[in-house]
Amino acid sequence: MRIAQSKTLGGLCFLLAVLAALWAGQGPADAHFLLNLNVRVLHVAHTPDGLRVYLRLPMPYLVADKLGPTGQDGLPAPAPFTHNRMEGERLVHIVDVEQLRGGLDGLGALVAQGHEIALGASPLEPVIEEVRLHKLGSEPDFASLESARGAISAPFDPEALRDTYVGDTVVDAQIFYPSPSPVRAYSLSSSLDPGLDGQENTANLILDHRAEGTEVYRVRGLMNEPVSIGAAPLSGFGTFLVEGVRHILEGPDHLLFVICLILGASGLWPLVSRATGFTVGHSITLIAGFWGLVPKAAWFIPLVETGIALSIVYAAVLALRRGQLDKRSEWSIVAITSALGLLHGLGFSFMLREILRVDAPNIWESLLAFNLGVEVGQVIVILIGWPALWLLHRASPRAWKVSTFALASLCIAVASFWTLERSALLFQMFS
Repeated sequence: MRIAQSKTLGGLCFLLAVLAALWAGQGPADAHFLLNLNVRVLHVAHTPDGLRVYLRLPMPYLVADKLGPTGQDGLPAPAPFTHNRMEGERLVHIVDVEQLRGGLDGLGALVAQGHEIALGASPLEPVIEEVRLHKLGSEPDFASLESARGAISAPFDPEALRDTYVGDTVVDAQIFYPSPSPVRAYSLSSSLDPGLDGQENTANLILDHRAEGTEVYRVRGLMNEPVSIGAAPLSGFGTFLVEGVRHILEGPDHLLFVICLILGASGLWPLVSRATGFTVGHSITLIAGFWGLVPKAAWFIPLVETGIALSIVYAAVLALRRGQLDKRSEWSIVAITSALGLLHGLGFSFMLREILRVDAPNIWESLLAFNLGVEVGQVIVILIGWPALWLLHRASPRAWKVSTFALASLCIAVASFWTLERSALLFQMFS
């Protein structure tokens, strides 16, 4: 019995640690450079004599760590292509239009220095061909290779960036990497580490274009570790699968909901049926939301996020009432869980749509891989949580009841806070 209790304690500690991390991770953080966009897109086009890369990334990634020493005015020396100013008591960083008029080669050099393409252990030497800057919100499309070529060849007017925050600027660069022979497999990495809040969640979309087709890769983070491209079949499919898993395991809303499903199930069959309903629901709206078959008004996303928070409260309340439910009510709960899955699928689609446009290559393959990853992540949580609770119930029904009550109550507290926070944002949009 002691062995069973110790095993169960480990599982419950895992659940408690997850909840504590979710609560602690909600506070906002400040940075010198605001990261208003954390998406990096790389199109890699194969040519007979090398690789031509079309790259888009937020400007703060290139300059945020390049502030100079503080001068007599109390301000640090500005980073390249920027100047500093005070707005009240806040130091802000503005794009320096006059430096841009002098040419963009220096900015292109920062892009090339921060990214490496290697054949085995041998890096290819970059040749900077074109650089462009765009104000966030008016940047040209970059989803396909054709649109990326159009964006990099578009006329550039530095005056369009006057008084623009660095955090509201994206940089496009066209870089050629010569090779003595056609490239089959290569690795791609980045040495950029600007020290920005949220940089660990950078969404990197790599599109490898070659004669036989295009493969799409999805990687999270700064890409300090090399990403292998073209080395194995379906390697791009695997990156989206991994991202689906991470979205469940690292996504506060969806993880709490699955935990509440585990807490509220009176047996394995009720858990399987509710999880299946949730899967069917979110699969439908993940696809519909990604393709834009939902309202596009500004209030829709915060409305969905508020609904997701309320769904967690509902699932946690069910967990507290599990002993009061009869078998006839189980199918209605499955139906409601399926409906709540529709909400969560929209949440998945919002994230995926940020980095994968409808006109991206291999779109259905990427959607399938991501959705499968979500299911794998859900199964991982169930395989950890359900046996832990079952063992605890076998070892000590009283300890099981107390633990279930404590976890469900904590879920209600966290989700209620999110509900109030998101409702306030929604109210502001209508006021």
